[in-house]
Amino acid sequence: MDDWLGQDHLARFVDETVDHLETMGSLDSFFQVYRVDGLGRAAYHPKMMVKIMLYGYCLGCTSSRKLAQALSEDIPFRFLSANQQPNFRTSSDFRKNHLQALEGLFTEILTLCQVAGLAKMGRAALDGRKVQGNASLSCNRDRQGLKKEVKRLL
Repeated sequence: MDDWLGQDHLARFVDETVDHLETMGSLDSFFQVYRVDGLGRAAYHPKMMVKIMLYGYCLGCTSSRKLAQALSEDIPFRFLSANQQPNFRTSSDFRKNHLQALEGLFTEILTLCQVAGLAKMGRAALDGRKVQGNASLSCNRDRQGLKKEVKRLL
């Protein structure tokens, strides 16, 4: 699968960034909840789970079910997961159990992106102002209505 992705693909950037964060010790909080005594079923590697979560968030894919589907169908997801396919409950539980650690990690990644010149940090403000729209139901047309409108205009 390494040959199937371009060298400048976003999945490679996420992969290298998470590897870098691990060497810095930023992923230590993800490993704390796992047992090291050999009892129980082996868990998916937390670093792999972080990679697929981050890549999914980069693409706007936040649904655990959609992530599970992408892990079986999309090459970049399969690249990041080393062809492992955790089900939707696994990714949902991972997100739920590591919510605060993921929030801190996102802040750290944004800071890294800012230092690398990939993003600008600033403020985004939304007010509650209501703006009148011009797409009322009476202005909507179906195919026949559009044909009549075209004939009328010609």
